[in-house]
Amino acid sequence: MSQILLKALYETLYMVLGSTFFSVILGFIPAIVMTLTASDGLRPNKKIYAILDFLVNTFRSFPFVILMCLVTPLTRFIVGTTIQKTAALVPLTIGAIPFVARVIESSLREVDHGLIEAAKSFGASDFQIMLRVYLKEALPSIVSGIILVMISLIGYSAIAGTMGAGGLGDIAIRYGYQSYSDEYMFVTSIILIIIVQIIQTTGNYFYKKLS
Repeated sequence: MSQILLKALYETLYMVLGSTFFSVILGFIPAIVMTLTASDGLRPNKKIYAILDFLVNTFRSFPFVILMCLVTPLTRFIVGTTIQKTAALVPLTIGAIPFVARVIESSLREVDHGLIEAAKSFGASDFQIMLRVYLKEALPSIVSGIILVMISLIGYSAIAGTMGAGGLGDIAIRYGYQSYSDEYMFVTSIILIIIVQIIQTTGNYFYKKLS
């Protein structure tokens, strides 16, 4: 059991950390554009904001199981297969991008407009305001939001595991549910709870430090 669970734990962490990394990088782009083009942004543009807002809301509404099926051709094109942990990074990342984008946009738009106006009065450019005011002030909130995304991805990775990606979800189904082994169900559940607690505690620590 220990060897099986250690391998599954590695696969779960690989999927969660990998998809978090890629979704944060890709989610930053629409988040910044939406912040800039919002009605109270530095460069208001109703059309661009409306399009991005619609896309983010649309992809957020897809159940992850359906999303995995929809992106199967893209997953096969990028990775060459639709099973195993690396292939799961594609749907996990695509599923997390709209959540990351919304979290970052909400954090950026919560920044005090007085600070932004003060930066403008000193002649700061849009890039300087975004980097030194928006991102600096919103960083604790962004970190807190990303932690919540990571915790959600743990659940998504368990779903992906039931569809051939491996990980703790796969172990819980194959060894626990299908083989009627309560021990595997219990241990995998405990491991997932521990992972969530570690991630949340770490996130709280960095949130306090950044605040």
